[in-house]
Amino acid sequence: MRDGPFDIGLADEAATRRLGEDLALALKPGDLVCLEGDLGAGKTTLARAFLRAMADDPDLEVPSPTFTLVQTYDLRVPVHHLDLYRLGAADEIDELGVEEMIASGIVLVEWPERAAGRLPPAALTIRLDQDGDGRRARISGAAPALKRLDRSLAIRGFLAGAGWSHSTRRFMFGDASTRAYETVEQGGERRILMNAPRQPDGPVIRDGKPYSQIAHLAEDVLPFVAIGEALKTAGFAAPSIHAADIEAGLLLLEHLGSGNFLANDGSPVAERYAEAGRLLAALHGKSWPETITTSQGVAHHVPAYDRGAMTIEVELLTDWYMPYVTGSPVSAEVKAAYVAAWNTVFDRLESAEKSLVLRDYHSPNIVWRDDRQGLDRLGLVDFQDAMIGPAAYDLASLAMDARVTIPPEMERATIEAYASARAAAGGFDRAGFDEAYAIMAAQRNAKILGIFVRLDRRDGKPVYLKHLPRIRAYFARALVHPALEPVAAFCQSAGLLDDTLS
Repeated sequence: MRDGPFDIGLADEAATRRLGEDLALALKPGDLVCLEGDLGAGKTTLARAFLRAMADDPDLEVPSPTFTLVQTYDLRVPVHHLDLYRLGAADEIDELGVEEMIASGIVLVEWPERAAGRLPPAALTIRLDQDGDGRRARISGAAPALKRLDRSLAIRGFLAGAGWSHSTRRFMFGDASTRAYETVEQGGERRILMNAPRQPDGPVIRDGKPYSQIAHLAEDVLPFVAIGEALKTAGFAAPSIHAADIEAGLLLLEHLGSGNFLANDGSPVAERYAEAGRLLAALHGKSWPETITTSQGVAHHVPAYDRGAMTIEVELLTDWYMPYVTGSPVSAEVKAAYVAAWNTVFDRLESAEKSLVLRDYHSPNIVWRDDRQGLDRLGLVDFQDAMIGPAAYDLASLAMDARVTIPPEMERATIEAYASARAAAGGFDRAGFDEAYAIMAAQRNAKILGIFVRLDRRDGKPVYLKHLPRIRAYFARALVHPALEPVAAFCQSAGLLDDTLS
């Protein structure tokens, strides 16, 4: 990983445009980028390619801000494009409000030398110079931004090695974890790029382990490869893997489509949730190994969704959510009472049916494919954290969708679609499953309440707070089951079920 200045060759105009795309996948709000070089060196070409990639619009009109000095674009991250070539005097830069621009998005500056040192420190400086028939880009800047750009350039290299050197790259989404996704297109074919570098372990929480190890979170992309191959072998629609660099955390995946579970008005489509319930019934009707050997001969042990993992997850409620709503930390005595209540409930799971738990089986992670039939109608795209645990967990994840409000009647219909399919196959303990469903629904929603607050408080992602009312309602709905009485009693005594906190 390069942590100092470096230079790269740009053989032609297309290579300069690709650098603009790579830059668009590397920058983040608060970055100021200085573009240096003589007239005709390619600064405008680079800036235009960057803006079109940010907009996901190859035809975006990008007028030169030579006379206006500033052109602002309201994109997924606001971008302020400055051209200081005709700046009258260096002190005019103060009137532009560059620091305010940086606070609101990304700032791209051509001819930064005209500012005579009055610009804030640049995250990156890119100098373009003619180099024979091509160009050479000299890149310097702050270590964090250099690291991000170096990662983006490494992804370009990975794509080239897979035969996709001339592909266009577009941001798809970054989820609540450290993974990010891109759509890449070449010759009319589309694929998905998963960018999931191995993360350093967090602080030790207990038993000498960080949270990720206690909760059995995937630490590299091997689990995704292993579980995906197992799902495909069993007849489910997981994406084919066209290229993989497990050490680097990069996968080039089949694009399964873009259909979702929502109607045009944004409401959930009941039959799609029911169909996803029936797919789970098929999945739970199969036997799953605890160790999966990939086609490359690498073994992955599927961890157990054990009490340690379940407990550390529900503790997110006392660690993050309760302090958020009460304004003060939770005492050791209160936390101990909470964990004791959950342990009483978890005892009831000893006899619950176990199966492969995909762990985040809800609408954002299931692709609806209207032109397909049977199991192929639903594409599965998020399963790297899969475990062997209570089968009911994934149905609770689906029927109490964290990102979509599912009315009680639709939840019941989804459960019935699953239960009917299981009963038809024989040997289904409905009463036992219903109890496990309520327990895992409460467990999942307690966890998510904590995670969404943590994403705001620790990770600076306040957008997740908008989901809290929905998750609180789901949590209260699950606590009605008699099996949850110890946890319900704790929540009642702690005021967590009061209207003022929900």
